[in-house]
Amino acid sequence: MQKSVRYNEGHVLYLAFLARKEGTKRGFLSKKAAEASRWHEKWFALYQNVLFYFEGEQSGRPAGMYLLEGCSCERAPAPPKTGVGPGGTRDALDKQYYFTVLFGHEGQKPLELRCEEEQDGKEWMEAIYQASYADILIEREVLMQKYIHLVQIVETEKIAANQLRHQLEDQDTEIERLKSEIIALNKTKERMRPYQSNQEDEDPDIKKIKKVQSFMRGWLCRRKWKTIVQDYICSPHAESMRKRNQIVFTMVEAESEYVHQLYVLVNGFLRPLRMAASSKKPPISHDDVSSIFLNSETIMFLHEIFHQGLKARIANWPTLILADLFDILLPMLNIYQEFVRNHQYSLQVLANCKQNRDFDKLLKQYEANPACEGRMLETFLTYPMFQIPRYIITLHELLAHTPHEHVERKSLEFAKSKLEELSRVMHDEVSDTENIRKNLAIERMIVEGCDILLDTSQTFIRQGSLIQVPSVEKGKLSKVRLGSLSLKKEGERQCFLFTKHFLICTRSSGGKLHLLKTGGVLSLIECTLVEEPDASDDDSKGSGQVFGHLDFKLVVEPPDAAPFTVVLLAPSRQEKAAWTSDISQCVDNIRCNGLMTIVFEENSKVTVPHMIKSDARLHKDDTDICFSKTLNSCKVPQIRYASVERLLERLTDLRFLSIDFLNTFLHTYRIFTTAAMVLAKLSDIYKRPFTSIPVRSLELFFATSQNNRGEHLVDGKSPRLCRKFSSPPPLAVSRTSSPVRARKLSLTSPLNSRIGALDLSTTSVASSPTTTPSPVASPPLHTAVLESAPMDRAGVESSPAADATELSPCRSPSTPRHLRYRQPAGQMADSSHCSVSPASAFAIATAAAGHGSPPGFNNTDRICDKEFIIRRTATNRVLNVLRHWVSKHTQDFELNNELKMNVLNLLEEVLRDPDLLPQERKATANILRALSQDDQDDIHLKLEDIIQLTDCLKAECFESLSAMELAEQITLLDHIIFRSIPYEEFLGQGWMKPDKNERTPYIMKTSQHFNDMSNLVASQIMNYADVSSRANAIEKWVAVADICRCLHNYNGVLEITSALNRSAIYRLKKTWAKVSKQTKALMDKLQKTVSSEGRFKNLREALKNCNPPAVPYLGMYLTDLAFIEEGTPNFTEEGLVNFSKMRMISHIIREIRQFQQTAYRIDHQPKVTQYLLDKALIIDEDTLYDLSLKIEPRLPA
Repeated sequence: MQKSVRYNEGHVLYLAFLARKEGTKRGFLSKKAAEASRWHEKWFALYQNVLFYFEGEQSGRPAGMYLLEGCSCERAPAPPKTGVGPGGTRDALDKQYYFTVLFGHEGQKPLELRCEEEQDGKEWMEAIYQASYADILIEREVLMQKYIHLVQIVETEKIAANQLRHQLEDQDTEIERLKSEIIALNKTKERMRPYQSNQEDEDPDIKKIKKVQSFMRGWLCRRKWKTIVQDYICSPHAESMRKRNQIVFTMVEAESEYVHQLYVLVNGFLRPLRMAASSKKPPISHDDVSSIFLNSETIMFLHEIFHQGLKARIANWPTLILADLFDILLPMLNIYQEFVRNHQYSLQVLANCKQNRDFDKLLKQYEANPACEGRMLETFLTYPMFQIPRYIITLHELLAHTPHEHVERKSLEFAKSKLEELSRVMHDEVSDTENIRKNLAIERMIVEGCDILLDTSQTFIRQGSLIQVPSVEKGKLSKVRLGSLSLKKEGERQCFLFTKHFLICTRSSGGKLHLLKTGGVLSLIECTLVEEPDASDDDSKGSGQVFGHLDFKLVVEPPDAAPFTVVLLAPSRQEKAAWTSDISQCVDNIRCNGLMTIVFEENSKVTVPHMIKSDARLHKDDTDICFSKTLNSCKVPQIRYASVERLLERLTDLRFLSIDFLNTFLHTYRIFTTAAMVLAKLSDIYKRPFTSIPVRSLELFFATSQNNRGEHLVDGKSPRLCRKFSSPPPLAVSRTSSPVRARKLSLTSPLNSRIGALDLSTTSVASSPTTTPSPVASPPLHTAVLESAPMDRAGVESSPAADATELSPCRSPSTPRHLRYRQPAGQMADSSHCSVSPASAFAIATAAAGHGSPPGFNNTDRICDKEFIIRRTATNRVLNVLRHWVSKHTQDFELNNELKMNVLNLLEEVLRDPDLLPQERKATANILRALSQDDQDDIHLKLEDIIQLTDCLKAECFESLSAMELAEQITLLDHIIFRSIPYEEFLGQGWMKPDKNERTPYIMKTSQHFNDMSNLVASQIMNYADVSSRANAIEKWVAVADICRCLHNYNGVLEITSALNRSAIYRLKKTWAKVSKQTKALMDKLQKTVSSEGRFKNLREALKNCNPPAVPYLGMYLTDLAFIEEGTPNFTEEGLVNFSKMRMISHIIREIRQFQQTAYRIDHQPKVTQYLLDKALIIDEDTLYDLSLKIEPRLPA
C-alpha cells in the first residue's frame, strides 16, 4: 500500500478532467465538515482509485481529492436528532443514507458522506470498495505466500532432478551390462538350436499333462506370494510403517486444529480489536494491540502453507515423504523467537488492559463467539507456545518407526534437534507466564470479577473446598454439627489462596464462582491465623470436640471496619495442615517484607528493591545461576537456572522465603539432589548459621549501628538517623503494673499508610484478676521502643493463670513475652537503657517467639546479641521448612525411614537448646508429634483391603446391580487407586521407561485398572447372545457413565466410553440400532466431554468448574508432563538445574494432589466391588472380536 504519492498540478487537473468525463461514479454527496454537525454538498467524481470533489457540477478545478487504495467503506448510523426542526425536516434526515470511508494511513481522519437515496448510497459504497483494490491486495498477499512456497518447491525439485540425473546415469550403466548378458545368452541359444529342431510334435496327452503342470505351478506361485504378503503384513516392519502412517495422519489433524485456532485468534480477536482501536473512543490503543498479539498473523500464514503441504503429501499416500516440508518450515520458525521473547509482556499488557471496563466488556463479547468454544484470549495466545513441543513429540514417534537406512532419517533427526533448541527457550517462557495465566483464568471464572488478580505480582498458591462455619453466639457452638447436611451443603466454599489475599467463593450450578458479599476477599496482612483453639476458650474447646480439630480460624482486623472471624473446616487433618502451613507462610512473608522495608528505610534509607539490587547474588546472572524477568512473591527475581548449591542457599536465606519457591523445591528436589543433602543443609544452618550463610546475606540482613554499645540518642532523635550500627543496642528495662496485659510490637511504615501501623501481636485471652492495665500516653508516630516486662519472682507468681494461657495459641507471627510495646513518655533512658533498632525488631519478630519467659534466658543483654538474633532466625527458618516438608510431603518420610529418623534426631536436638523460645519449642513439638505418630487420620480404604474383603463373598450378577451402585463403587475404586500414586512417580517420565513397573508401580496399577474396567464393560456386553439384551446392557453402562460424570469421576466416564468404542462392539450395527436415541445423544455428550481434542480442553474446563472430590483422567496429566520433559533437559550444558522446568512440573503435581487429597464420602459395598474386580469375567481382545464376528458376521463385499 502506498503511503504517499507525489503529483504535479497539471497531472491532478488532467485526472480531474478525466474523472468528470469518464468517472466510474459521479454525483452530488454531502460531506461532513471539520466542525461538528456541519454538512456541505459537493459534486464528487470517482476515477480509478482517486475520488475528486468539486464545489459544483460545472466547476473545472477540483476542491480536493482522496486516494482510496487500501481504504474501507462502511455504513454509518444517522446522527442524533437534537436541534432538528419540526415535521418534514426530521423525516428528511431519517431518509438520508450515511456512510464513512476509513483510510489505512495513520493520522488521516475518516471521510463521512451522505446521500438522499439508499440505492445511490449502496452504489457509491460498492464503487469505493472496488476502487480500494481490497481484493487485489488480499490476492497479492496470498500470491506472495504462494510464490515463497513455490520458490522452495523449485529448489527442492532441483535437488530431486539432480538425484534423478545420477540415477539415470547409473541405469544407463546397468542397461549396458544387461545388453552384454543378453548377447551372451543369445550365443548360447544359437549353439543349442540344432538339438531342438529335431524334436517332433508332442503327443496331446503330454500337452495336457504340461498344461496341468503349468496350472499347478501358477497356483503354487500365487499361494506362495499370498503367504509372503501375509507374512509381511504381520511383520514388525509393516507394523512400524502402519504406525508411521497413523502418526502422520494424526499430525495432519492436529495441524488442521492448530491452524483453526490461529484463524480464530486473528479473525476473532486481532482484526476486530484493530478496528476498535481506530474508533473515535478506542478502548485499546494500536500499540497495545501490537504488544498483545505480536506476530501471530505471520505465524498463521506460515502454518497455512505448512498445512497445505501436509495435505498434498497425504494425497500421494502411501508414499509419505515429510523431510522436505520440515526443511521448508525450519528457517521460518525464527518468527517464533519474537513471539516467545515477548509472550510474558503480552500477557502483562492484556492484564493491564482488562482493568479498563470498556475493553473487558468488548473482550467478553468476542470470547462469547461460538468459534471460541468458551476459551479465553490468553488461552489462544498460549497455543503457539505448545506447538513446538508437539512437533518434537511427533518427530520422536516418527523416528521410532523410521528405519535407520530410510532416506528421511537424517533430515528428521536434524529437524528434531533444531526444534529442541527452540523448545528450551519456549519452556522457560511458558513457566514464567504460568502464574499470570492461572490468575486470569480464576478472575474470569468469578462472575463479579476480582481486580486484585490483575496484579501480575500476585502468585497463586493453592485452592480447594472448605466448609465455612456460620457465626454463632458464644456458648451455642455445640448446636452446629460437622455431620449436618445443611452445614455441608450451605457452608461449602471454594477457597483460593494467593500470596497477598485469600478468596472465599460459592460455586453456582453452572460452575461459575461468586465472591461472598462479606469476607469474600481477605487481605492477608489484616489476618491472624489461629490453627489450634486456646485451651482457656470454652467456645474453642467446644469447636475442637464438635469438629474433630479440623477447624482453623482467620481473625480479620480491617482498618475501616469492625473485626470479624472466619472459621473454616478442612476435610481431613492432612488438608488442614497443608492449608494452615501455606497461609502461615504467606502471612509471614507479607509481614516480614513490611518489617524489612522499615529496617532498610529507617537504618540506611534503602528501599527493599534497592536492597535487593545491592546484593548482586539476588538478581545478577553468574556462572552458577541465571534469573528470569519475573519476580516471585517476595519481590525477588525468579530463578531460571541454578546450581544445586545456589538453590539450597536460596532455601535457607534468612531474609525471605517465597512460598512458590518452597513448594516447587519440595516437589522436585528428587530430580537434582537427595533428601539427605537437603536435611544436611538445614542442619548446618541450624548448627552453624554464621558459617553456612553467605557473609553478604548476613550483612544485608542485620544492619548494625555505627555507634558503640551504650551510646545515647542525642536530642531525642530516632535510630533511623544512624546509617549502621556497629553493635546491637540493649533493650530498655522498666517496671509495669500489668505483666499480663496485651503485648504488641508495632512498627509504623510510611509505605503502609493505608492500613496503619504494621502490627505483629499475640494477645492473651485472659488477664490476671489481681492486676489492672495502666494507661499509656499517646506518643509521636515516628518512634517505637521495645520494653521488657519485669522478670522478678513476684511478677511471675502474681499471674500463673495468665502464663499458662499465653503459651497456648499458635498464631503467626508473634513476639516474645518479655517484649512489649511502650511509647516513650518524653524522657530519655539512662545509661542502662537503649532503644532497639528496627533491624533488631525485625530479627526478633521473625524468630516467631511466643509468650512466656524462656528457661535459661533471663539476661536482656543476650537478646541484643547479634549472634543470638541470627541463631533464633535461623532456627525459625529451619522449623518453617521442616513444617512444610512434614505436613505436605509425608510420603517422603513414610518411604524413607532413615530420613525420618534423621529429622527426628534434629528436632530433638533443637528441643535441647536452652535458648529456645517458647513458640519455637511448641512448633518443634508439633512437628515431632506429626512425624512420630501413626497417621490416625487416614481412615480411608485401600485397594488391598477391598480385595481381601471381597474374596469370601458370593459373586453378584450384572442384572441385580443398579446403575447407581455401579457408578458409586467405580468412583470409589478409581479414587482409591488415583490417590495412592506418590508424587515422585510423576518425575522423570518413569512410566515410559523399560523398567516402568519398578519405577512407577502405582501409575502402572492405575493404567492396569483402567484397562481392566474397560475390558469388563466390553466383556459384559458381549456375554449376551440376543440383540435386545446387548442393547439394554449398553444403555445401562451409558447410564453408569453419566452418573460417574455427575460424581465428577471423569476417569470412569472414559473407561466406559472407550469400551463402547472398541471395534468389537462398535461394529455391531444391529445392536446399536436397538439403542434409544436419547442414549446415543448422551453417549455423544460424554465422549465430547472426555475427548482428547485440543489437549483435553473440554475435560480441563469441566475440572475447573467442579469442586473436589473428583477423579481426573491421569493420561491428561501424563501428556502434559511429557510435553514438558520432551526437548527440555533437567540440566543445562553447564550443569545447572533447569528450575523453570521444575516450576512447570510443580504446577501439574500441585493440581494432581488437589484431587488426591479430597476423598469421596461413599460407603463401600463389597458385593458390587467383588463384581467389578472379578477378573474371571474379562475376555481378551482377540476373543472379543471373534465373538463379535460370530454374533454379526461380516457382510460379503
